This record gives sequence, C-alpha cells and structure tokens, in this order.
Amino acid sequence: MAQGVLPFKYEEEKTGNWMTALAGLPIYLDLAKVIGLSKSVQKHLKIRKDSQGWSDVQVVISLVLLNLAGGDCVDDLKIVEADEGFCAILRKAETHGLKRKVRRTLERRWRKEKERTVPSASAVFRYLAKFHNADQEKIREKTDSKAFIPEHNEHLRGFRHINKDMCAALNTVKPQTTATLDMDATLAETTKKTALYCYKGFKSYQPLNVWWHEHGVILHTEFRDGNVPAGFEQLRLFKEALRCLPENVEQVKLRSDTADINTTF
Repeated sequence: MAQGVLPFKYEEEKTGNWMTALAGLPIYLDLAKVIGLSKSVQKHLKIRKDSQGWSDVQVVISLVLLNLAGGDCVDDLKIVEADEGFCAILRKAETHGLKRKVRRTLERRWRKEKERTVPSASAVFRYLAKFHNADQEKIREKTDSKAFIPEHNEHLRGFRHINKDMCAALNTVKPQTTATLDMDATLAETTKKTALYCYKGFKSYQPLNVWWHEHGVILHTEFRDGNVPAGFEQLRLFKEALRCLPENVEQVKLRSDTADINTTF
C-alpha cells in the first residue's frame, strides 16, 4: 500500500521482526492527522497542559486506538503496548511534522527516559477521574434515586468542541447543508454495584445519542444513569447538539421516537 499522510507504508515482511497484529490502526492515525484531532485536543483539553508525563493528545489517541482495536476495558492497553510493530509506528507518528523545538519539549515532559508507548491503565484511570464532577455527587445524594444528570465540568465540555471540530472537518470533505439528526437512548446492561435499574428491571446505563444521518456519525452524546428516562432533558441535549454542527449547515431535521420536527436556519 502506498504511503499516506504519515511516514509509513505497508510492506510484506519476510521475517518475524516488528510484526503487528494491529495492522489496521495506522490508517486511523492518518485520518486523525488529516482531520486535525491532535490540534483540537490541544486546544480544548488542558488537563495535562503544564504537567509532566503523558499529554492530553497521547492519552486521548491511545483510548481511541484501544476502542478501534476492540478493547473491552482500559486494562487492555497492555495488549497495544505489547505489539512492538504498531508501537514503532505510533512513536514515529507522534513526532511526524513537529519542529525540533516541539519534539524537545515533549521529551522534557519525562524526568526519566520514556519506556512505554501508550499510557498504563493506572495513568489513564487518573486521567479519566478529571472528568468527574465530585460536587455534583452531593446533589445526587439528595435526589433519592430520582432521575439526575450531573452537570458537566469544563474538561467534559471540552469534548463537545472537539466533536464539533471533527464534524466540521468531515463536512469540508463531503459538504452537507442539511443535518438529519436521530436522537435516541440505548440501554447498556452492567453489573457495576453503583449502577441503577432501568425501566426493564436490570442495572444499566442509558446514554442518549444524537446521530447525524447524512455523515453516519455521532454528533453528540450524553452518558446517563439507567433510571433516567430517554425523554428527560431531551430539549437541552438537542440544543447542545445543534452547537456541535458546522457553520455551513443550513437546515436541521430531528427524528425521534416521539418527534418529527423540521427546523430551518
């Protein structure tokens, strides 16, 4: 396969050195480069801006790759780390196109020599904890198990802006002036002790998703407790989804279980 945006290409290897079982992932590294994922993460997520160690970009891209590879949990990052062939490509991709000064800045984030290519599970868990709004849990305790959606903190709101950037990049390649949005909730059964029961009688979470039909992508999503009805604060989420649309979208159509609304801008 010919070389793409990043400095690698697929070749048949006669030996067993640097073999990879994740040969499909480098294509997504190309895609991330084209749509500007790293720049968007740097702009909208500032959790690790002035910290040493893993950057926001490295953690987020590692989790994206883990999801694409079919990982079931954060601990599965050890499988990615064990793949020497893919890790070699990932290290090259991280510094491709960066000026020497920027590369040196990345190197100085580590007091000792960097040994891993992707973050450990414990490092990612600490990172994900930054998206938790602890103050909202005090309010949850007073709701007496009624439907409650914690207010998003600044870090979680940053992902809305990243999603908007990604959709804008997508709409540049294949422009669409109409956005047909499908809004629906889905039940994700779980055995987690703190999970709540859904209307079907089992413990679950119930994320509410907004799907952009013309592009086949999720425009916006909100992860909710299992006992939160699908229609709860639906209008608020729809308005948030509208703010994720690119500026060149002129008409919005909403399809939902209980609504069929056309809105023209």
